[in-house]
Amino acid sequence: MEVRFIYITASSTDEARQIGRILVAERLAACVNIIEGMNSMYWWEEEIQDDREAVLIAKTKESLVSDLVERVKTLHSYEVPCIVSLPVLGGYQPFLDWILEETEDRD
Repeated sequence: MEVRFIYITASSTDEARQIGRILVAERLAACVNIIEGMNSMYWWEEEIQDDREAVLIAKTKESLVSDLVERVKTLHSYEVPCIVSLPVLGGYQPFLDWILEETEDRD
């Protein structure tokens, strides 16, 4: 079973905390890291936007990625939120095992 890190941007630290708390409470993620004060520049509605955002990195297992993405979409304020899954190709095995143990078993 593969571990995944899900990279998510949010409009604010408060929104990131709300999403993160729900993902962990519902066992869709073993852990969520929140990085405050990220600056994002991107095209939206035919203009370059320059905004402050927060980043969430949710740690989960591959089998929960679809459910996690769907849950974030219901909680997120953006019309098209950034939610991407990144495979974890290695690392400290006890930590990776912990992620698998702390997420809901849907296999």
